[in-house]
Amino acid sequence: MEILTELPQREADIRAWLAGHSFPAFSGVVARGGLLKPIPSGAYTINQRMLDDLRYRPQAVHASNLGAFIAESLAKEWKTPAWIVDPVSVDEFNPLARYSGWPEIPRRALSHALNIKAVGRQVARSLGTTLEQNNFVVAHLGGGISVVPLEKGRIVDANDANQGGPFSPERSGALPIVDLLHLAYSGVYQEKELVSKLTRQGGLVAYLGTNDAREVERRIEAGDLHAEEVLRAMAYQIAKEIGAMATVMRGEVLRVIITGGLAKSVRLVGWIEERVRFIAPLAVVPGEGEMIALAQGALRVLRGQEEAKSYD
Repeated sequence: MEILTELPQREADIRAWLAGHSFPAFSGVVARGGLLKPIPSGAYTINQRMLDDLRYRPQAVHASNLGAFIAESLAKEWKTPAWIVDPVSVDEFNPLARYSGWPEIPRRALSHALNIKAVGRQVARSLGTTLEQNNFVVAHLGGGISVVPLEKGRIVDANDANQGGPFSPERSGALPIVDLLHLAYSGVYQEKELVSKLTRQGGLVAYLGTNDAREVERRIEAGDLHAEEVLRAMAYQIAKEIGAMATVMRGEVLRVIITGGLAKSVRLVGWIEERVRFIAPLAVVPGEGEMIALAQGALRVLRGQEEAKSYD
């Protein structure tokens, strides 16, 4: 796979960083999980079958597919365990969520599961309860946008951020399907170009020529009404998706959680809140705390709070 050509340089960069710091010892290595086969949530011991699936049979190409290779290499050298935690392919879908309207194309469980689960736990703790006792709608707003119903700790539905849901800084989100088919067969684009347009050149990039929401905010402050309308449209689509996911849990939602890099935008979050606050109060957890979430997952295993699963 094309992404695997980046593995030597990425591992070299990590090793160079480690060489510049002093650590007494390591108890384990934990890495981002890639687009593996559908699996339940949790920590997984990295094994050869996992590496083979990432090398030869990933669900899609993404840099996260490299994490397990780097972790396994370091762990072998340090003679420690190596894990991944809550990869993108965590699948806890209800049966009804798999229907797409076309049997040949079932809906797939792909989401920013690592951060979604972590912020769910964080918000639940702040409310004096647990993730498993409550329902949340979580909107992870980054380069791609995942909106999920987190029902008693399980991601029971999700938009696939690469090809559904709201448009994002780089991704087109759900598009009118027949019009998209006309474009695909128009002869204007090859398949690879069209996929790139949908996943890297859509959303804010397509409308405004930038994937940087801070730049969009600067334009709005300078009086750019088109930039404001585009950002409002993104907030509108995010709010619609939150409303849709709330219906999965029949409106029984303790909090709507907004997280990810775009959660730092007070303007965007405010526009979303205007439309969804009737569902539940908002909890805003800005940023993408995925490195902390990985460390917390490894600590749960090391402390005996959770048993690492076998990827088989």
